[in-house]
Amino acid sequence: MPLILGVDLSAYWATTLLKVLVVLGLIPAGAIILGYVFLLKMMSHMQSRLGPMEAGPHGSLQLVADGLKFIQKEDIFPERSDRFVFAAAPIVVLLSTFLLYIVIPAGPRLIVEDLDTGIFFALAVSSLSVLGILMAGWASANKYSLIGALRAAGQLIAYELPLILAVVGVVIQAGTMSLQGIVMAQAEGEIFGVGIIGNPFIFTQLIGFMLFLVAAQAELTQAPFDMPVAESELVAGFMTEYTGFRFLFFFMGEFGTAFAFSAIGATLFLGGWYVPGVEGTLADVLGPLVLGAKIMAVAFFIFWFRFSYPRLREDQLQAFAWKLLIPLALVNIAVTGVLKVAF
Repeated sequence: MPLILGVDLSAYWATTLLKVLVVLGLIPAGAIILGYVFLLKMMSHMQSRLGPMEAGPHGSLQLVADGLKFIQKEDIFPERSDRFVFAAAPIVVLLSTFLLYIVIPAGPRLIVEDLDTGIFFALAVSSLSVLGILMAGWASANKYSLIGALRAAGQLIAYELPLILAVVGVVIQAGTMSLQGIVMAQAEGEIFGVGIIGNPFIFTQLIGFMLFLVAAQAELTQAPFDMPVAESELVAGFMTEYTGFRFLFFFMGEFGTAFAFSAIGATLFLGGWYVPGVEGTLADVLGPLVLGAKIMAVAFFIFWFRFSYPRLREDQLQAFAWKLLIPLALVNIAVTGVLKVAF
């Protein structure tokens, strides 16, 4: 293919296709497999129960069994539903999950798009899922679904503020909104004049890290923040009328987003893919493994929290965000700004 404006289009399209395949296929598949099989199995053993054991060795193929079960189920549309909006809602939710992976770096060159405003982009596209949830609740023509969707909208609006404010402290300290830049700021930093392991921001932004975990938990609508899908009150909330593969899309979106938020948390606070003393091509090889280990560590806390605490009431949920998390995040930003200027 000829050169146009100095760009080899054949190489460009090959690279673009590879990135698309990784973002739409490999990463979400890995996220769902690791999250569903490894983390849920780990949580079951922590609670002295086995979990599913019939499908594959130690129940390791349960994900395949569940996927086949969902695909075989009938695709049902409620009689009074808005069919187009009802069908499009899970796709919107899933697309918001895929978009998160575009700016997450797994190595010096292993990133789909290194945007200067990468963290801004990630937080912005994560908000798109609420549109899909509102679409699902309204189009289902079901009062339980609508109440669940409205609860989800109120919850996501409340907890996006502490999520964003928790990230601001990192952005101030790193001096950039690029996720790759934030990784390099941690890699090139020092702790009390010692730069052996760089300066992972979890040491200076521990409060921000804790706020990020709690807010991410609420964004995922997982216990104890699972009011939008409260089974004892709303059956399954905005997912009540969904069956088969459309319900599977919501399920994939939940676990894929949990993995993406864990990746963002690992990048912001744990140094991402960076390995001390490793650079160049070797960093591209080891980076995904290092990042994957850090992701599993962050995801472990998210799921541990999910399986350890009972559901909050709606008033408790809102009060926790507005009266505790947001003021604490503002204090963290103020202290970070003062220290940044002073030192």
